[in-house]
Amino acid sequence: MDATDKIELFSARVCPYAHRTRLVLMEKGIDFELIEIDLQNKPERFLAVSAYGKVPALVHKGVSIYESAIVNEYLDEVFPEPAFMPKDPATRALVRIWIDYCDDHFLDDHYAALKNQDEAKAGKWKEKIDRHLRFIESGMRDLSAEGPYWLGEKVSLLDFSYYPFFERLPAWEHHRGLGLPEDCERLRGWLAAMLERPMVKSIANPPDYYIERYARYTRPAAAAE
Repeated sequence: MDATDKIELFSARVCPYAHRTRLVLMEKGIDFELIEIDLQNKPERFLAVSAYGKVPALVHKGVSIYESAIVNEYLDEVFPEPAFMPKDPATRALVRIWIDYCDDHFLDDHYAALKNQDEAKAGKWKEKIDRHLRFIESGMRDLSAEGPYWLGEKVSLLDFSYYPFFERLPAWEHHRGLGLPEDCERLRGWLAAMLERPMVKSIANPPDYYIERYARYTRPAAAAE
């Protein structure tokens, strides 16, 4: 590999978005240099690469690319085997819709529920999160046919986009009692299948890791600073 072809990935172990891209790189068997970032003390070079100051950020052939959904599609186009996006344009559009739902709806409410300090609102937050999870359950059933993954037998960017947040779900359950509803059997089966993937296992963190690090979201704003 030419020196200019080297991939540098700026990442942070705790970040679910960076977790997505690490999984895609590893599942594709792509060599990359992992550069772990302290998000509380961001180095200048990282800020020069990531205009938003967020991970993941990737440098390839002199080009800086950031935002996990964009980075992952770039990797799938530049390194097409194995393919993690479907060939059919309509199905690709559905994959993007569900990733957008994850980022702009599911996760926004999950983090808001974790930060909630009003006990009177806890029940309403739980109801809202359960609705999200059941909606994801129904979408997975519609797309997956008989296979274990979102699109059936083959893993896709959709699986890698959602999985990191489910690895962190024990933190939500510990701090706010927000776990998978009992009737989300399809989601449970999907999560079990993802947990058996060798690359997933190789970088997985135990629940206590997330419980400890996500505790800061549960503290009042003044105390968290």
